[in-house]
Amino acid sequence: MSVSTTDKKEQAGGFGETVKVIIHALILALLVRTFLFQPFNIPSGSMKSTLLVGDYLFVSKYSYGYSRYSFPFGIVPFSGRVWSAEPKRGDVIVFKQPHDGQDFIKRLIGLPGDRIQMKAGRLYINGEAVKREPAPDFTETNAFGAQFRVKRWHETLPNGVTYDTLDLYDNGPADNTPEYLVPAGHYFMMGDNRDNSTDSRVLDAVGYVPFENLIGRAEILFFSIEEGSAVWQVWKWPWSIRWSRIFGTL
Repeated sequence: MSVSTTDKKEQAGGFGETVKVIIHALILALLVRTFLFQPFNIPSGSMKSTLLVGDYLFVSKYSYGYSRYSFPFGIVPFSGRVWSAEPKRGDVIVFKQPHDGQDFIKRLIGLPGDRIQMKAGRLYINGEAVKREPAPDFTETNAFGAQFRVKRWHETLPNGVTYDTLDLYDNGPADNTPEYLVPAGHYFMMGDNRDNSTDSRVLDAVGYVPFENLIGRAEILFFSIEEGSAVWQVWKWPWSIRWSRIFGTL
């Protein structure tokens, strides 16, 4: 049986509509990623126990205004920000590392003009010890699969933001530091896993982060899978997904 001219036109029209829908969806996804929310995944343990390896989250691109680092591949060559909104102490922020341009995620601890120091594992801001209280130990797993307990503290910043930090070692290399004076237009970032985080305490690796390097604020955990599991192994999802972490907020 031959296909009529009308049938051929309908088939062509149906294919054309499908292509249009796909193109519109791709444009919408690009606009959302560029201006609103960008997905990131957590590749290291520097923010444990707040963020775990295998967490996937959305970062709001509009939280602090837009800079060339906010846009994909740095395609916009301007400096500064289109408009700006001040970050708040305690925000979990994705930023471009000043020295090599990698994407980092840390917690904002020091604002411009602040004095930041660590003494015997305790955080001091402007000469005052930040309030902290013991919390239940965190269970960590080493490279050989053995589990061990890590001290955890419930820390509260001067503006009331609370979160947990981990303390792997007593008097570790980053537990005692000089006093840092945060320059104007810059921010001091630290990982919640204090003894396993390369952050602003290491001046020649991260140091003070310029405002224009901020990409956005971490907002929502939309997916989480056990460390060492592959996302594409969907047949393992019922056992490898951390269901309790999905759609958590930061």
